[in-house]
Amino acid sequence: MKNIIIGAGPAGRLAGLELGKLEKEVLLIEKEKIGGNCLNEGCMVVCALTDIGRFLNNKRRYEKLGLLKGDIEISYSEIVNKIRKVQEIIREFDQNENEQLNNDILYGEAKVDENSLSINGETYTYENLLIATGSKPFIPEVPGKEHCLTNKDLLKIKKIPEKLTIIGGGAIAAEISSLFASFGSQVKILTRGKFLNDFDPDLRDYIIKKLLKNVKIYEDEDIIEIKKDKVISAKRELEGTPFAATGRLPNSDIAKNFLELNNNGAIKVNEMMQTSVPNVYAAGDVIGGINLTTVARMEGITAARNMAGYLTKIDYKTIPQSLTLDMDVGFTIKYPLKGYKESEIDSISLPGSAGFGGFWRVLTQDTGLTKVTFDKNKRKLESVSAISPSSCSDVAYMSYLMRIGENMDDIDEFIEIHPSTDVFHKIIKDMY
Repeated sequence: MKNIIIGAGPAGRLAGLELGKLEKEVLLIEKEKIGGNCLNEGCMVVCALTDIGRFLNNKRRYEKLGLLKGDIEISYSEIVNKIRKVQEIIREFDQNENEQLNNDILYGEAKVDENSLSINGETYTYENLLIATGSKPFIPEVPGKEHCLTNKDLLKIKKIPEKLTIIGGGAIAAEISSLFASFGSQVKILTRGKFLNDFDPDLRDYIIKKLLKNVKIYEDEDIIEIKKDKVISAKRELEGTPFAATGRLPNSDIAKNFLELNNNGAIKVNEMMQTSVPNVYAAGDVIGGINLTTVARMEGITAARNMAGYLTKIDYKTIPQSLTLDMDVGFTIKYPLKGYKESEIDSISLPGSAGFGGFWRVLTQDTGLTKVTFDKNKRKLESVSAISPSSCSDVAYMSYLMRIGENMDDIDEFIEIHPSTDVFHKIIKDMY
C-alpha cells in the first residue's frame, strides 16, 4: 500500500482527502469512529451543548427585560440522543467523502513498526505512513482521580449535575463551566495557577466578570484528593461532581518503539511533518503542538502533500483561536510582543457593537469587547481579540490579513457587513 494513515480525525481525514485529490493510493485506518475527538467527544459536542445553553441564557435575559414569559424544561437525555444522531449523519458524510476519492477505510486497532503494519489479522507494507492518532484527556496523579469526569463523558452522563467542581484553569475548564452553569448547575473551578493565565488581561477580566459571572473560581489551589462527590484541596473542600479539564496527552504509544518522541511524549516532527523515520509522518494532537482542529487539518494536509512528493512546510504564524462561551471569544497573536519597547506598541479597546446578536445586550451593558494591539512604526496589527456573536469570523479574516502582512492602511479599505461585523473597522479608523 502506497500511503497508510492511522487515525481519521481532523488531521488524518483531511490528509486522506488531500492524497485522494492528488490521485494517490490511500488506506485510512480508524480505531473507533471517523471524525476523531472533535466530532465524537470534543469541540463539536461542546458547541452543540453550548447552543442549548445560549438559548437558555437568552430566555433568562429576555424574561428580565419583560419580553418573554414561560417555563422551559431541559431533557439532557434527549439532547444527547439528538447529538448522537447528528454525529451519525456527519460520520456517514465523512466516510463517503473519502470513499468517493477511492480511499479505502478500515476500522480496527493497528500495530505498526518501521516497515509494516498489521490490523484485523492482515499485514500491510507501506511507502509512506501518517500517524494521526490524536490525544486523550490528562488527569493529574491525585488519589481518587478515577472519580473525575472528562470531555469523553459529556454524552454518557444521565442528567445535569446539581453541583460541578472543575479542576483546571484553561480553555476547556472555561467552556465546560460556561455550558453547565447555563444548564443550572452550581459550578466551581479549582485551578493550580491563575485562571486563563495566557489570555490578554482585558479579555480574561471580561470573561470572568461577564461570561462566567455565575461560576466561582478559586486560584492557586493544590488538589489533595478527589472523591465521588467532592474535591479536596490544600485550602478547602468543595462538594460537586468532579470534572478534570487539565489538558491532554498525545496518543503516541503506537510509535514509541520506533520513532523519536519529545519529552512530553509527543511524536517529534520537522516543519514538513516528517518524524525521525523519513517516510513516516505525524500530524494533529499526537505531535503535541497547538491542539486545535484547524491546526490539525493544516498539519494533515501538509503531511499529505509531502507524502505525495509536493514539498511543503507548515506555517504556524498568526493562528486564530476561540473559546465557545455564552458569546464567542476569538483571538490571535502574530508573535510574542516581548521584544517591543513601550513606545513602539499601542492598543485600543472598544465595547462590542449593538449589531446582530448584541442588540438586547446594550440594556445590560454586556455587548462584548474588541481589542487590537499594533506596531506604531510599521503600522501593522500584532494581536486581535474580540468577544462578540461574530468574533470567530471577525478574528479569522483579521488574522489572515495579519498573516499576509497587510498594514492598517490596507485594512482600512476592507468593507464589512453591517450589522454583523463592523467593530474592527471602527477600531482601525480610530487609530488614525
